[in-house]
Amino acid sequence: MITNQQFINLLNREVVPALGCTEPIAAALASAKAAEVLGSKPDFIETWVSSNILKNAMAVGIPGTGMTGLPIAVAIGALGGKSENCLEVLKGITQTQIDEARHLVNDGHVCIKHKEDADLLYIECICKAGKNTARVIIRHRHTNITYVERNGEILFESEENKPGVKPKKEYPEGLTVESIFRFATEIPFDEISFILEGGRMNRKVAEEGLKHPYGMQVGKMGLGNIEKGILSNDLLTYAMIVTSAASDARMDGCPLPVMSNSGSGNQGLVVSLPVTAIAEKLKSDDEAHCRALVLSHLIAIHIKSYLGQLSALCGVLVAATGASAGITYLLGGNYQQIVYAIKNMAGGITGMICDGAKLGCALKVSAGVCSAVQTALLAMEGIGISHLDGIIEKDIEKTIRNVGRIGSTGMVETDKLILHTMVCK
Repeated sequence: MITNQQFINLLNREVVPALGCTEPIAAALASAKAAEVLGSKPDFIETWVSSNILKNAMAVGIPGTGMTGLPIAVAIGALGGKSENCLEVLKGITQTQIDEARHLVNDGHVCIKHKEDADLLYIECICKAGKNTARVIIRHRHTNITYVERNGEILFESEENKPGVKPKKEYPEGLTVESIFRFATEIPFDEISFILEGGRMNRKVAEEGLKHPYGMQVGKMGLGNIEKGILSNDLLTYAMIVTSAASDARMDGCPLPVMSNSGSGNQGLVVSLPVTAIAEKLKSDDEAHCRALVLSHLIAIHIKSYLGQLSALCGVLVAATGASAGITYLLGGNYQQIVYAIKNMAGGITGMICDGAKLGCALKVSAGVCSAVQTALLAMEGIGISHLDGIIEKDIEKTIRNVGRIGSTGMVETDKLILHTMVCK
């Protein structure tokens, strides 16, 4: 049986601050570490990345730079990043460092290469300065440095970096919807109150997206349409606007951190902000808000454990499913109604593809949040999609595993076709 401490450890590991989209930021982390090992500013950076890293970093804004993509991410990581800050590696970068990074990129001294047949999450960064070189490899998770080398000397190599070694099992036995519900609703409030800080962090990013013309302005335009009387300021619209605004800001390089979930900042936004928005509308107290956030985060983590860190299945589905569970709880839902909400989500928007991190992600966020609220409201009426429908089974755990198999195994060829389409247009 999974213990309360194991749940808390899981939350502390999977719910962490991230500054910028986590795929290019992971590349920046690798280059920062390589530059630190090199011991000087590099004059050339070569970075090899897997298909999914390439896909998710091609068009997304890099905080503070006004630029997009992997070249500027690895350049600024090497020139101004601090590896000790993990997914906040770019915290504190200066304009001088940004200018130097731009010159390095514009002068052709940053090379990005696609490593085929690599792990889904693979980054290898080589920094060079004169005759000195340093190499760093990240595998399986965004902050998991598995190899460090300087001038051919291996300084560190984990077991996971060796051929044929599978990544460590990272999720505790007994992680189920039922055990998550029991933990989220029964643990003393003061032991989980830390999760509220992430909700506040993400709300600040939403406010930035509502105030400024970031990205596609999905959230900001929605707010404008409420003011014009075109949209109503109801539960669904409010949750959609708040969350989309945060995604608008983050995808366009907003220099504020977000609280991520399972290695994804957008997933962290979608897990938390719809729950926070509904809590605001319902005037829920901090304890109810907190328990709903914990439930939402853990349901998303549970589903993600079957998908892996990166896949062809958009993380909005995973995160919005967690949010649907959290919203159902805030509405007074019990365990069975939360199961209905999860099944409704699985039968609804499963299949939404991930075609990389970009400004348009805010539209997918909008769709996911709308589904989360709708499925929660259905669940509150005792309406759950039938096990006779599609991939849904009587057992909620089997249903979640079905979603995982579709994303991790069934959509492998889809993932390849998406990347081919992106790089060949």
